[in-house]
Amino acid sequence: MQHRQGCDRLTLIANSIGAFFAMSALDETLVDRAYFVSPMVDMENLIGNMMQWAHVTDQELAQKREIPTDFEETLSWEYLCYVRQHPISWNVPTQILYGECDNLTSIEAVTAFARRHKSKLTVMPGGEHWFHTPEQMRFLDDWIAADEACGGSLGPRTH
Repeated sequence: MQHRQGCDRLTLIANSIGAFFAMSALDETLVDRAYFVSPMVDMENLIGNMMQWAHVTDQELAQKREIPTDFEETLSWEYLCYVRQHPISWNVPTQILYGECDNLTSIEAVTAFARRHKSKLTVMPGGEHWFHTPEQMRFLDDWIAADEACGGSLGPRTH
């Protein structure tokens, strides 16, 4: 078990695959609360979808180990095995911001994750996976600022 040093409270802000890696590496002993923007909450499903798009089977990926795709991603057997062998266990109070037009994570996957982990889900109408336009960035800033102005609706954690 890891222990934090040098801070009393830690708020994690992560997006996309960074949220996946944060959930893989951190836990409630280190993080008091989290804000996830367009989080990858089901990597195995995403990899499976990418394999379908590229017409690649599990057997073919296992045999070749890595397969470049036409959509500029390389499929990796080692990475797929890692995801399968390390399911996410996340017990940190979390808020999720999701773009209505996210093309990588489905609303069903993010909603199921939010329910399972008792996370608050906010959906930005017209938002994309990558929050990058001035309107999207303003929405993101306002989303965090509104929560912080209320003292963080996720509430303080005690250890």
